[in-house]
Amino acid sequence: MVAVHQVLPVLAPRDAIGNHTAAIRRSLKTIGVSGEIFAGEVVAGAADGARSIRQARPSKLAVTKPTLWLYHASTGSPVAEWFADLPGPKAIDYHNITPAEVLGPWEPHVGVELEHGRRQLADLADVAGWALADSAFNEAELIGLGYRWTAVVPILLDTAHLADAVADASLVAELRARRAESGGADWLFVSRLLPHKGQHELVKALAAYRLAYDPAARLTLVGAAGSSRYVDAVRDFVEDLGLGDAVTITGSVPPAALAAYFAVADVYVSASTHEGFGVPLVEAMAHGVPIVAYASAAVPETVDGAGILVNEQTPVVLASAAHRVISDPTLAAALAAEGRRRLAELGAAPSERRLHRAISHILGAAGLTPAAVSSREGV
Repeated sequence: MVAVHQVLPVLAPRDAIGNHTAAIRRSLKTIGVSGEIFAGEVVAGAADGARSIRQARPSKLAVTKPTLWLYHASTGSPVAEWFADLPGPKAIDYHNITPAEVLGPWEPHVGVELEHGRRQLADLADVAGWALADSAFNEAELIGLGYRWTAVVPILLDTAHLADAVADASLVAELRARRAESGGADWLFVSRLLPHKGQHELVKALAAYRLAYDPAARLTLVGAAGSSRYVDAVRDFVEDLGLGDAVTITGSVPPAALAAYFAVADVYVSASTHEGFGVPLVEAMAHGVPIVAYASAAVPETVDGAGILVNEQTPVVLASAAHRVISDPTLAAALAAEGRRRLAELGAAPSERRLHRAISHILGAAGLTPAAVSSREGV
């Protein structure tokens, strides 16, 4: 049996890349490919028996069975150098690296790490013979860096069960009581609070919406703080605009609470300027919440007709697009239906087929193809 061992800087619970890594391992097992997961840091609670790279003996693993090493690139890390020195054929799975100039002014040390990650990504083009990418947007960057063979394999998501978490009943009741008392529409955005995610732009758009259409409208921003300086700035901005009662910044929340916020949302609004894929957009589709989003980076590719995309990030444009959705139930229902269509396209089965085809090609090119892969129909 051949092995595909995966390597990443950090493996943490409830992390999109960590979940994707575990899903790859499970999926490849079905076609006769074994594998282990190694990380520079394994956070408590991470699943699938992942091990620290300090516990790995690469030469022994490679000798035990024919091995391909797959590195998940998303930031700068010493793990990339460890991966580059491994014996045997290598590939990468690119999950996008935020441009340093976007985040560096807010968190200089993070900017340095991101710039390091981009240099490592370029250097790995000479080390890894093959590369996967979450989106065509990410793939284009790899091609520009000189990667010789690339393929798009979306994040492996069980889209059929993305909305299965039982909503926190008490929170749903609280949010609905708030609406019954004060009226107003509910906007939602889910992401870490970072400048390129555009939470400040959403605050501006809500202010415009309240002035033009609905003075009681609210915005809920769900997600952990990615930059404490940025979070403080957003909070100050909210207060300066007099929106303290209209904007809620929740921080990280458990799945039941997230399901509750989706349950009461009228529209999911994104002003993000840089997305390599956009899992929360897919979560909005799963919950039947219509999407309004700024058409940047991989957002158009992810949404693909399942939302209203705007070409300007201005408050008035975002506010008017949100008003179109909220004021037109027929349009909202049509967008929800398009979301269900897009969910099927991004589901586990089609994404796994793409993964199997890509891995089959890589293993074949590396002279490692097992019979279970080459003979399986549709792979």
